[in-house]
Amino acid sequence: MKKLLENYKDVIQKLPFKDKYEKNDLLTEDFLIDKSDNIEIYYAPHNEYLNSKAKIFIIGITPGFQQMSTAISTAKKELDKGEDIETIKYKCKVAGRFSGSLRKNIISMLDEIKLNEAMNVKSCIELFEEKDYLLHTVSLIPYPVFVKKQNYSGHTPKLLKSDFLMKYIYEDFIQELKSIEDFKHILLIPLGKAVEEVLDKLSEENIISENQILKGFPHPSGANVNRLVQLEQNKESLINQIRDKIKKEIIFQDK
Repeated sequence: MKKLLENYKDVIQKLPFKDKYEKNDLLTEDFLIDKSDNIEIYYAPHNEYLNSKAKIFIIGITPGFQQMSTAISTAKKELDKGEDIETIKYKCKVAGRFSGSLRKNIISMLDEIKLNEAMNVKSCIELFEEKDYLLHTVSLIPYPVFVKKQNYSGHTPKLLKSDFLMKYIYEDFIQELKSIEDFKHILLIPLGKAVEEVLDKLSEENIISENQILKGFPHPSGANVNRLVQLEQNKESLINQIRDKIKKEIIFQDK
């Protein structure tokens, strides 16, 4: 059963308010959801708001600690103000979705492959701001995952070979995807190879269509020092894929 802000609001309110938390503040038993060997999964509140009318999914592996910290800080502030739970979930999504340099990298890379032109916006920054009704950001695993207290990258262990982690994809991610209106007509943008491999598996299982997947988009993390080289190598293919998918009405343009 998915963990919700309602289950953690008391724990969050007991925290001292900080704009940025440290790992020893949050990677505690109070927030621990599940563990297996050296893999630990913790709660964060920014994957609970669902944009059911989205045209684009940007898909990561798991929220990193920075996103976890931002989302919990936002939840703490809004709970203390007495804001209602559903509004807080949306505010946590807005604040936490690929926050920091990761979001900037995603936007610049999407503009580089002309997604902004295909969606009739000046820049993909609008998808995170005034036109965020077109966008849903999501993680294959909805909660932050850590291996030996470090952000999980999808490779150690390999995601597809970890039954422990894959169960969250089948129990949470797929259900969230199917909650979207006409989910087989949205563009799926996987951030990096590990996510793309999972989407390929889901297409083989006829859960999604292969035509929905934008293939070859590099992981935008600053830790991926080759991302710009990879983007340049795949740029023409990515531009053509976006044009073809929209032309074939895999997604529908905002008029």
